[in-house]
Amino acid sequence: MRCEDGHYYVVKFRNNPQHERVLANEFLATRLAEQVGLPVPSAEVVEVSPWLVEHTPEMTIMLGAREVRVEAGLQFGSRFVVDPVVGQVWDYLPPEMLDRVRNLETFAGILALDKWTCNSDGRQAAFWRKLRERKFSASFIDQGYCFNAGEWTFPDFPLRGVYPRNEVYAQVRGWNSFEPWLSRIEKLNDEAIWQVAGEIPPAWYGSSWAELEALVRCLIERKTVVRELIMTFRMSLRRPFPEWMAES
Repeated sequence: MRCEDGHYYVVKFRNNPQHERVLANEFLATRLAEQVGLPVPSAEVVEVSPWLVEHTPEMTIMLGAREVRVEAGLQFGSRFVVDPVVGQVWDYLPPEMLDRVRNLETFAGILALDKWTCNSDGRQAAFWRKLRERKFSASFIDQGYCFNAGEWTFPDFPLRGVYPRNEVYAQVRGWNSFEPWLSRIEKLNDEAIWQVAGEIPPAWYGSSWAELEALVRCLIERKTVVRELIMTFRMSLRRPFPEWMAES
């Protein structure tokens, strides 16, 4: 959707078939990723009017064979990583092209964030470049399943929240490869987390501040275990960091 600020957004609606909390998850996790310096799209609250829904036949959700109109009101918007007029976006690059991604090292940083927030989905990235550019940039999209989607629990497993190809982790040689993002997570001011949570529209979490408060408190406590969660992934049968020496 093109919004009044002139930018294009991917918009998720409250009555999506996943859970209304995925909107809160997208907003909270994306804004936290932004605070620690990771390349993520701008996360915004998008107001969709009843008139627009009524006069736009395409604004429907398919639930099996049933078609459901989207709800009007406040929805989550993820800005396009590059304006379609000036660039192109790919959801996948083959391994032999990854050396053309100018910020490949940020996959280590988003891994730290996904472990912190217990992303229960595989890590998704969009690769984009402006017209006539040779190099790509990675931007990390779809944080809806952080905090275990609509459950708001933290069942940690080694292979959750990771990118499906080990090639993106080829530059990881030790803890320094996760900097500065890992230290920024560990040192992130508690008030900054509370502030982002306070900006989430209450309708996205059933207006239950107590449940959102419990989520934030757990998230604050988890800042101290991110290294342990990364290490568990490192020691998994997948062996994602072949260049990480034992002493590093």
